Amino acid sequence: MPIWPHDWAKILLPQTPLLESMVRISVVYLFLVFLLRVVLKRESAGTSISDLLVIVLLADAVQNGMAGGYTSVGDALILAATLIFWDWLLSFLAYHQYWFFRLVRPERLLIIKDGKIIKSHTQKELLTREELEEQLHLQGIDSISEVAEAYVEPSGQVSVIPKGGGEERSKQRRRARF
Repeated sequence: MPIWPHDWAKILLPQTPLLESMVRISVVYLFLVFLLRVVLKRESAGTSISDLLVIVLLADAVQNGMAGGYTSVGDALILAATLIFWDWLLSFLAYHQYWFFRLVRPERLLIIKDGKIIKSHTQKELLTREELEEQLHLQGIDSISEVAEAYVEPSGQVSVIPKGGGEERSKQRRRARF
């Protein structure tokens, strides 16, 4: 059994055309960003979608090159670089262009106003009353009637401003997060 491989080019040089690799990973990444940020934003609450996508897709892209399956290390590096480029470009555009920020990070949605659920908004988010009450309980609120305002944030999490003293309580929570 030889220690050194005979064909270093097969291991290190890309076997798939460069443009094909870049197009494949770009299409998958952009499609998943659209699905997770726009369609399923509430289901991914608590996790940064771009971070999650980058980790999962990077692992998948590099895995084939490391395992020596049907692609080379060069193919894996091209996929990884393309993926990092798209992640950086989307963040860059969101930072510099407000319209693009709104596209990838929709505005928060008011779901409770003065202790009353806004049904059309909870239906839009497919948020049941039970799920909403669970979110309120996690934040120390016993009843919907105790809420001045509640929002589904762009991250998918529910934020709550309680009635009476909500501003001070909200400031305390913000300080505790930092």
